[in-house]
Order: sequence, then C-alpha cells, then structure tokens
Amino acid sequence: MKNIVVLVSGGGTNLQALIDAEKRGEIKSGKITCVISSKNGAYAIERAKTAGIPSRIVVRKDYSSADSYTDALLDVLKEEKADLIVLAGFMIILGEKLIKAYENRIVNVHPSLIPAFCGEGFYGLRVHKYALARGVKVSGATVHFVNEIADGGPIIMQMPVAVLDDDTPETLQKRIMEQAEWKILPKVTELFCADKIKVENGKAYILE
Repeated sequence: MKNIVVLVSGGGTNLQALIDAEKRGEIKSGKITCVISSKNGAYAIERAKTAGIPSRIVVRKDYSSADSYTDALLDVLKEEKADLIVLAGFMIILGEKLIKAYENRIVNVHPSLIPAFCGEGFYGLRVHKYALARGVKVSGATVHFVNEIADGGPIIMQMPVAVLDDDTPETLQKRIMEQAEWKILPKVTELFCADKIKVENGKAYILE
C-alpha cells in the first residue's frame, strides 16, 4: 500500500473525487494518508476531516522565501512518508529541490489537453476563457508528472471533452471536471500505486 499525500489550496473538488474513488475501491493499491493545504480555511480540509483523513497546513506567507517554504514542505512530506504526491488545486509552484526529491512521484491534473492552454498563468477559469476565445471544438483534461517546467512533465493520461456552442468558462470548467478530471485523476493514482506507470526518455507509459 502506497501513501498518497494530496496537496490542496481551495475547495478540494478533485480531492473529493479521489476520496470517493478510494471508497468505491477504485484506488486499492494506495491510501490517502494526509492532505496538506497551503491556506488556512480551505474547504478541502473539511473534506479531509469528514473522510477521517489527517490534514496539515503549511501556509506560504509564513515563510520568508520560496526556498524556506520548499524546505518546510519537504520536511512534512518526509514525515508523512509520501510515496505519491497528488496536486489537487495546489496554487503554489513547487520548488526545484522538492521536485527533484520526488522525481516522477508528483502528479498534477490540468484542465486542458496539454500542450494546449498550459504553462505559466494558465490555471482555473483562465484556461477555459482562452479555449473559448480560440474557438476550439474539443478540450479536456491531462494528468501529468510534475517537473521544473510548468505543465511540462511527462503526460500520463488525457481525456477529451466536447466544447458546446453556448459554453461559458464556468459551464466548460464544470463539464471538464465531471467528465474528465474526476475520472482520470483517480485512474492515474491507482496505476501509479500499482506500479503500472514507467517513464522513459521523458515519456510516461502505462504498463499492461
């Protein structure tokens, strides 16, 4: 059983999808052992409490620099014996030291089909605003490993979602969460915990 540590900053809808998947037995090779929030008062912490999952809060503004925050997060992750780190709406850019310490053990879900509408500055509703402004007919979600480049790590799984003519950023965001993010994030989490993902030459492969 691998220890899954989920990093959050807000409402925790993707965290809830993971909790629900674990309850349904879809995540069976790992267990969510801790939720870490970058903010006080994040509703994701309430979700963790309801599910009986221990939580910790490591607030960015409590630290004088990005490096000192990275060190604090690293200490907590080591204490929690994290095997897999899942970014579920975590709004802090992780430091290089942490990324190297957990190379190919940190996954993130992004609300577009990378390489479209990704990278620095592309998060939340902004992603969907750009997609609609560009007039794309298909968007979706991507789960990828995290490296030093924003949204630049090896892609593990993607799922397309149709864009409708009357979509707003809000309706598109909701549909992509429901039809893609909440499905592929738990799937990738289980695949990782079952040792079914390998990375070779910068690409991720799912093993049979």
